[in-house]
Amino acid sequence: MESNSCNKSFCSNYMLLKPEECSALDLARILFSSKNMGQNKFLDCPHGQMTKVFFPHRWIIFISILVQKIFLAVAKPLAKLGNAIEYWLNLLNVNGGLLRLIFNFLRGKVVVVPDKKSAVFLSFVGNLDKRVELDIKSVEAGSRRYDEAITMMAAKAAYENKAFIQTTVKDHWKMDLVDSYDFWNDYQQKATTQAFVLKDKNVDPELIIVAFRGTESFSSDDWISDFDVSWYEITGMGKVHAGFMKALGLQKSRGWPKDIERTDYNQPSPAYYFLRKLLKQLLEKNEKARFVVTGHSLGGALAILFPAILAFHEESWLLKRLEGVYTFGQPRVGDEFFVEYMKGKLAKHEVPYYRVVYCNDMVPRLPYDNSTFMFKHFGTCIYYNSLYKEKILDEEPNKNGWSLLLFIPKMLNAAWELIRSFILPLPCFGGRKYKEGGLLFIVRVIGLLLPGAPAHCPQDYVNATRLGSSDHSYASTENVTKYQKIGITPA
Repeated sequence: MESNSCNKSFCSNYMLLKPEECSALDLARILFSSKNMGQNKFLDCPHGQMTKVFFPHRWIIFISILVQKIFLAVAKPLAKLGNAIEYWLNLLNVNGGLLRLIFNFLRGKVVVVPDKKSAVFLSFVGNLDKRVELDIKSVEAGSRRYDEAITMMAAKAAYENKAFIQTTVKDHWKMDLVDSYDFWNDYQQKATTQAFVLKDKNVDPELIIVAFRGTESFSSDDWISDFDVSWYEITGMGKVHAGFMKALGLQKSRGWPKDIERTDYNQPSPAYYFLRKLLKQLLEKNEKARFVVTGHSLGGALAILFPAILAFHEESWLLKRLEGVYTFGQPRVGDEFFVEYMKGKLAKHEVPYYRVVYCNDMVPRLPYDNSTFMFKHFGTCIYYNSLYKEKILDEEPNKNGWSLLLFIPKMLNAAWELIRSFILPLPCFGGRKYKEGGLLFIVRVIGLLLPGAPAHCPQDYVNATRLGSSDHSYASTENVTKYQKIGITPA
């Protein structure tokens, strides 16, 4: 991880954690000393700030640094573990399951696992939900339901390799893949961000979809970005999560300049700058074409930050062509000033922002919205409970997720979700396309002890877009008005 000391040149207010410079003794001091936090080498902030920090804030800083240090220490073994698990899962896939693998082994005819770049190789996330087919036949093209179904499948596909994405988009979805990309992180000095772009010509006008990849299960870089509670206060925009901005393309020492010059042509471009240029090229070829941005988890955070920086750079032409932002299981991104900034910019350009949250998913409830944290959600929250009933809300229930009073109800709900996994595949309910595999079964069992973890998996988000039914009583007058302003009637 790179030092952040040079960041002062573009931002006058910031709080940056540097776990690589924090010793075990420093960690202990965080918990037991409230004075002069800003003078520690592991915390960078303007002079005179954070002279006295109360325990709740120190506890969060302690946890953030500790988790980041752990992921820094285990980066290589974690990656090797991930490779081994993915190899085993794909070995089972290509051999038809455990029993057939044993049978093939006894016959000496074990099918070899394809290369990781193969179109049939699935990531860990892909193995949780192997579905690739779209389910949009009964959905009106161009409707919110249509866009929601496609963007969720795109957000799920973003976890896979280029060949898999190409086969899925071209052969299964009958759409055109522009390409998939690896993007440069200027702070980590390597490519850590992935996204792909496709064109849906089945609708009129043509729809371009930008899908950001979420957190890779065994990537320390991604987990460090997620757990880093550092922030920058950008003039006119507010305080924004530093890890997410770095992943999108924040430039060292320069912040968010309007344009950048590349000096190393062997180095991938940062996500924001490359995608902004690409979208301009694609949209100039078709004056009626529109685009949407989507992502699951970390990908959702990048999806809403992308139009935020477009607005910061006054890219009105692009924002007018933005049909919507759809995020799934997205964490909070900025403070209340960022929220007001984005509300104004999205309203000005009539851009709808739908934040889909499934049941007890813990990620949308992080970082906390309380007196210690300043992070806030905004946009229209489309909340699905464990019966996949849709509620239009301003904020998901139990917005911070952690309450001892709710722990037992959440465990009971996790038990119901486990039982539901055996009910949904029955013909009288969802059918075989809702059958869940052994890996997801294990995750759901773990969810009995850690409620909210399985709820973040793509499976339930895909199910929600396909099985979701509306509860009109939750559509408030305020939200109906928001819909009507952009020409959408709540389902």
